Amino acid sequence: MAAKVRKIAFEEHYTAVGFKDYTKSFSQHIDPAVFADLAKRLEDFDEVRLREMDEAGIDYVILSQTGPGVQAEPDAAVALSRARQNNDFLASQVERHPKRYGGFAVLPMHDPKTAADELERCVRHYGFKGSLVNGHTNGRYYDDPAYDAFWERMQDLDVPMYLHPVDPYVIPHAYTGHPELVGASWGWGVETASHALRLLFGGVFDRFPRLKLILGHMGEGLPFQRWRFDSRFAVYSHGITLQRAPSEYIGSNIVITTSGVCSPHALMGAIAEMGPEAVMFSVDYPYESTATAARFIEEAPMDAQTREMVCHGNARRLFKL
Repeated sequence: MAAKVRKIAFEEHYTAVGFKDYTKSFSQHIDPAVFADLAKRLEDFDEVRLREMDEAGIDYVILSQTGPGVQAEPDAAVALSRARQNNDFLASQVERHPKRYGGFAVLPMHDPKTAADELERCVRHYGFKGSLVNGHTNGRYYDDPAYDAFWERMQDLDVPMYLHPVDPYVIPHAYTGHPELVGASWGWGVETASHALRLLFGGVFDRFPRLKLILGHMGEGLPFQRWRFDSRFAVYSHGITLQRAPSEYIGSNIVITTSGVCSPHALMGAIAEMGPEAVMFSVDYPYESTATAARFIEEAPMDAQTREMVCHGNARRLFKL
């Protein structure tokens, strides 16, 4: 293995009291014994997590509530209450290990102003580094013009949002009889990439040009379609106008992590498409192996400067560490 490079990771999950009922939609498809181990890791802040970080050369992680979180809560008032409780709990854990942990806010996106207020509370009061939102909220997507109030506040706070996968609101007919396509193997990536494209083609990044949206899993496939977005949008714009070519938002407003895709070929392709400043290391703990992710990023065929940017330099800049 190549010499260890210091790392920052930020698709690293935990869970808090009262959130296990939301995770049933995920956990029901995982072998019970496997999920029991995952549950222990999600609840741990001191033993296994820190040891694995040390072994992998990960100096700092930004923690986020595992999905689907309050995005699956139908009652807006309950969502706000649970989000606030969760964020207070996370702040207490970060306070215990401030040099190792940061926090992403849980946001009740049922109401744009309420979500903006909670984001501001977490950033200003707790020093959280942004938010992680588990996709749509009960079928509502954030290109809805009502969310401009949220995006404006987020831009003013100058923190990013990590848009994390979730099940589609309506399961596509193409997945019928193939439950393996609905979740992490395929459907989550399609759902999350589609949500990001709704924001892009909906003009959110034109109205709020300093926004940063993070996509995991090597960008949910978007880096590899940049050329085609430009080519086909020029023919099939359906009257939509953008200030820039679609590809130009992917790598500037939309940045990505390597979480859950430990492929050197995919990594080098993403860097070639987006530039080394738009690609960052992450693990997707505890659902992926920290050791595997560390070995992958240390052995990928990058020059030393690019490796340092991807492993920690870009994250330090994005999160002002």
